[in-house]
Amino acid sequence: MSQQIEKQLVRERFASRLKSYKEHAMVQQSMAKTLTELLFNVHAGHSFNRVLEVGSGAGILMADLLGRCTVDTYYANDLVEESALFLKELLASFPVREFHFLPGDIERMLWLPSELDLVVSNATVQWLDDLESFFRSMSKRLRRGGVLAFSSFSTSNMQEISAIAGGGLRYHSLHELEQLAGKYFELTNCREEVQRLEFASPEAVLHHIRQTGVNALSRRTWTKSQYKRFIDQYKEQFSCAHGVSLTYHPVYCCMKTRAS
Repeated sequence: MSQQIEKQLVRERFASRLKSYKEHAMVQQSMAKTLTELLFNVHAGHSFNRVLEVGSGAGILMADLLGRCTVDTYYANDLVEESALFLKELLASFPVREFHFLPGDIERMLWLPSELDLVVSNATVQWLDDLESFFRSMSKRLRRGGVLAFSSFSTSNMQEISAIAGGGLRYHSLHELEQLAGKYFELTNCREEVQRLEFASPEAVLHHIRQTGVNALSRRTWTKSQYKRFIDQYKEQFSCAHGVSLTYHPVYCCMKTRAS
């Protein structure tokens, strides 16, 4: 059963982990690289006039994107205001003419830039309440032929955690994403993959999750007995050659606004 997303809790958890995020978010870093590769398979050129990134975080996707192309005006949005400090430090290495940071919930913002050439987002849209409204909004802000490229997670993501602890995000299947986005965009390249990481112990899995901020669904604190039960069940159900496993299920979508 999926849980209601409390955006303030999401903000707090990710804000507290910005410094550790790059070190521990191995999958998200891999996703950013894959997303930029898919993007440039769709977009022949290597320059954009106006770009909006949704969920910019510590700048993982920004670094990959600006390492592959030039951008005149870069708009970056994130729920965590402290993200701006990381992005401005990163931007010192790239020739972006204008940079604007847009703090806040992308679903609640009163103003967003228009006539965009590109909207990008890495490992973020799974936190949105109304994904179809997001697609509709982005289609209105992109110029004709503009590109939306995003990565997210799908139905098997962190299945070990939800199998034992219950709850978890409501992940969309790739087919569902294609159906929702297809109402507003021409789909050009969508794919998915499954990655299984191995950790020495369930405790190491929980540490990994805390350090990346993705434990942002509940303020609940486990009792000692609940914690021990989780550890024991994890070992029993998800042991592997080098400890225990944790499943990630990334999806990647690139699409263009319709010609008419």
